[in-house]
Parts: sequence; C-alpha cells; structure tokens
Amino acid sequence: MPIARPADDGRIDLRAGRGHAGGTLLIVFVIVLFAFPLVLMVLASLRQPGLPPPQGIELVPDSPGVRAYRDAFALVPLGRGVLNSAIVSAIAVPITIVTASCAALAVMLMGGWQRQMLIRALFLLAMVPVTAVWIPRFVLFGALNLVGTYAPLVAPALMGGSPLFVLLYVLAFRRIPTDLFEAARMEGIGPVGIWWHIALPLARPTTAAIALLSLALFWSNFIDPLLYLNSEADLTAPLMLQHLELLGPTNWPVFLAGCVVVTLPVVTAVLFAHRFLRINERGIGWLGR
Repeated sequence: MPIARPADDGRIDLRAGRGHAGGTLLIVFVIVLFAFPLVLMVLASLRQPGLPPPQGIELVPDSPGVRAYRDAFALVPLGRGVLNSAIVSAIAVPITIVTASCAALAVMLMGGWQRQMLIRALFLLAMVPVTAVWIPRFVLFGALNLVGTYAPLVAPALMGGSPLFVLLYVLAFRRIPTDLFEAARMEGIGPVGIWWHIALPLARPTTAAIALLSLALFWSNFIDPLLYLNSEADLTAPLMLQHLELLGPTNWPVFLAGCVVVTLPVVTAVLFAHRFLRINERGIGWLGR
C-alpha cells in the first residue's frame, strides 16, 4: 500500500499514508488492550503463594518462581480437567463445523421467502437467553439417562453450536456465485457433493473462524459441566479453576497459574490459526488466494 500518492494536479496526497498509519495505531492499541490482562495474569502467577495480596498492580513480583504452578497441579487434578476439556472440544468442534455448514447450505439452496424465514428464525434463536433452556435441557437429558456423561456437553454441537455460527456460514455462502451451485446441480451433484466440493472449500476462512469460536465456546463452558457432571474425575478445566478460586486471596497466584494453564491451549490455537486468516479491508481472507 503506498504511503503517499500524487494528486491530479501533481501534488502529493498524504491522506492514504495518514489512514494507513491510523489503522496501524488502532490495531496496535487493540492488541495491547487485550494482551495486557494476559501479561498481568502470567506475571502474577509467578508470585510466591501464601504472601499477602499486593497493594495495587505489581508488574514484577518479588522472588518470582513456578511454585504456584506446582501447587495448582497438586491441589486439584488440573491436568485431568484440561484433558477432559480437550476431549469434549475435540468431539464438539468438528461436529459443530459439519452441522453449522450443512444447515447454512440448506438455507442457501432454498427459495427466496423460505430462506428469509429461516434467517429470521436464526436471528430469533440467537436472541434466546441460554438460561431459558437450562431446565428443559436438564429434564430432557435426565429422562434419557445422560446426566453424568459428556453427551449434554457435546449436544449443542449437533445443532450447530450456536445460531451465530450458522449465520456466519450463510454470509460466507452468499459470496459464492449461485451459478456454481446451479452448474453442480446440472451435473448431477447432490447436496452432499455441493457441500463438500464447492461450499466448504470456498468458505475456508469462515470455517477457521468458526472452529476458533466453537473451541472457545466448548472449552470455557462452565454451566453445563456444573449441571451434568457428577464424578470429580470427569470435571472439566473451568470447574477445576473454581476449586482453585476457593483457596483464598493468599493463594491467588495458584489460581492465576491455573488460569494460565487453562488459557494456554486456546491462545495457542489462535496463534496457529492466524496463519490461515487475514484481516483486511475486505474482511477475512484466505492466505492461499
């Protein structure tokens, strides 16, 4: 992108350069804004447990160490909780991508008024509070004898994870020329073939974004494990953090050490997926294009 470009009368137009610099400063500000709490969390986790809480913000703790991490794994089965969350996410995220993309393609292949009705229904479903379905879902899974298993935790993936994910796929599929769908139908390709060979390959950026969003959704799920899991060996990482939070303010570094351990997989996934995503003035783009 040029920093400056000549105007029609021969003068140099610096507006492009100023806009580019302003956009860069805004991006840096947003990165610092979101990264600063993470940095404070890591630094505070290096504080020695058992000491009184610091007065104000302590950027660099005295005598930093990793004792809080050892205590976090010793006081609660944190490693088991992280493994359980990884199992749930590994099952739920691929199912979410399949169901959300299939539902969105079905919406796109329908007629005009039917498509509009389904999109409006998705918006209405997205506005329904999660608390409104807690009791009906618990009664349903209790009647099916699924309480105490991971099935209630994975069940939302069978419905696309969230109506928002289906809407994101609808927006992605709307960018695909309808001539491709019509040509595939004329060649005798069915809905499954259109989904696998046309829709998904052309919506890879959206798939990567939804994979990250669904990973964060299922990984950080606290209410469903609290409602449906009974055995301590089956508890997920957010519930292990709750147990660490009950230790008190003098053991706050232990709790923050657990937070670092639980946050690290999601941050790693975001950094890994960054190579597949590109944010620009046109939105999310595929690097391979």
